[in-house]
Amino acid sequence: MMARPQRWDAPFGQDMTDDDVEKLLRQYPISLIDKDKFPQHTPLEGILRNDTRIVRYQAGDIVVRSGDYGNSAFLVLDGTLRVVIAPELPRDLLGRQDVARKGFFEALTQLWTNRRVPEVRDVRRYNRSAMRAGGDSSRSVVFLQDIPAVLDRHQTATLGGGALFGELAALGRVPRTATVFAESEARLLEIRWQGLREIRRYDESFRKRIDELYRENALKVALRETPEFGGLDETDLQEVANSVLFETHGSFDWYISYQRMRGAGKEGAAHEPAIARQGDYPDGVLMVRAGFARLSIALGNGDRTVTYLGAGDHFAMSELYDSWVEGKPAPLRASLTALGYVDVVRVSAPILEKYVFPRLAERPRSPVDASAARALTDDALLEWAVSERFINGTQAMLIDLDRCVRCDDCVRACASTHGGNPRFVRHGRTFDHWMIANACMHCADPVCMIGCPTGAIHRTQQGGMVVINDDTCIGCGTCASSCPYQNIRLVEIRDEAGNVLLDRDTQAPINKATKCDLCAANPGGPACVRACPHDALRRVGFHDDDVFRKRVS
Repeated sequence: MMARPQRWDAPFGQDMTDDDVEKLLRQYPISLIDKDKFPQHTPLEGILRNDTRIVRYQAGDIVVRSGDYGNSAFLVLDGTLRVVIAPELPRDLLGRQDVARKGFFEALTQLWTNRRVPEVRDVRRYNRSAMRAGGDSSRSVVFLQDIPAVLDRHQTATLGGGALFGELAALGRVPRTATVFAESEARLLEIRWQGLREIRRYDESFRKRIDELYRENALKVALRETPEFGGLDETDLQEVANSVLFETHGSFDWYISYQRMRGAGKEGAAHEPAIARQGDYPDGVLMVRAGFARLSIALGNGDRTVTYLGAGDHFAMSELYDSWVEGKPAPLRASLTALGYVDVVRVSAPILEKYVFPRLAERPRSPVDASAARALTDDALLEWAVSERFINGTQAMLIDLDRCVRCDDCVRACASTHGGNPRFVRHGRTFDHWMIANACMHCADPVCMIGCPTGAIHRTQQGGMVVINDDTCIGCGTCASSCPYQNIRLVEIRDEAGNVLLDRDTQAPINKATKCDLCAANPGGPACVRACPHDALRRVGFHDDDVFRKRVS
């Protein structure tokens, strides 16, 4: 027998004291929050004690990087920070790497220059990395060594006591839009997304502030990029932005519950949080801004997946258009459920009738109509891809088992490209004669990037591949633990003499994270694909399932 696990069994900040909580309650802007509005089961004091932590930064320490994914926001308690506005800091200063394509002869010489022992590193590179250790390995940070030079070459803005930043990225699962670093010694309150969600839920002024920031900084930009609202002038666009409602469905940390439930058999739309049900009457169109949602129709006693929606897709447009044309309500022809986590904005029917429908030359295309001619095998294949969350992948390694002769040429080619060490395992989930191998899929929602303390795991500027900077990886294992597909491994590293590198303090082997980098530096692209003699292996994206079906047919 044991007590049921509770959300606050593992506080965000282990060292938070009653005195710290009392001081925070008196600190601006927390002092403006009405703690009486919070219920007994989720008091404001409990949120501060369990969903926040106090972190300290030295001058030059980078707090957040542009392009990072994060799940927390920061409140400046004291000290001064700088936001880099333009131009962005060079990638090497952010702890990232510039991926340079190898020349033909460089690529060719890999065949006879690979090491005979695994995971050899040039350890001299690590000494050149601007890294500073925190209280524990997960708090290590990258720091800027020449702050005056940065201030001289880059336009920045100052953040002082009481400033809050990072909340939009934390709540919306979107990349950070700017880099923030400490100009002086600073003390910050880091608030994880669960705490932000609760404060937003129970404090109306805080919720309005977050919503207004999003409307002003991101929503209008997103609306302007859509065909429905792209032609509106600034006044009309502002009216649209002011009218939308924000909704979130499912679990933000979907990958944690997914890993637990993967083998439990709880799959399908019936086990997913409902956003809209088939047969209901819509009052607005839902536009997805983050996450994935399943579109399904009733079939017998169950459901059949039609397709799935990701960032930029919308739901219920055709039904609302039919209602406007015919002058009577049109029910939804499909259900929408959250695949782990989805963040949407709801645009009301009157706004659509005023600004969108009169400009349409034809009825909006419905995903349900497009699915009518799909074969049953395609439905099963899509159902499998959605259930396994492979829809998250943009470059999944798909192997045709009918063509594959298990020669392992793909593995050997990968090893030859990466110093003798393969970066994937020819093993994975199968459907019929298809297998998705355990290789990084370079996901649309890269949850592995959330929580990396040094930004070592990041997207490349060219190509958008998810790669790991070996120089700034500290081996904390955050990315490997977060990956829902077990596609990141921690390996013991060696020096050029072949000796296992040991930690000076613990004498334990030093680990680094490794995974497929899509042969980002190779001129010919993924070596695994080029090496397959039977054309059994290819890289596919699941976001457009029509394209996927053409590739595997």
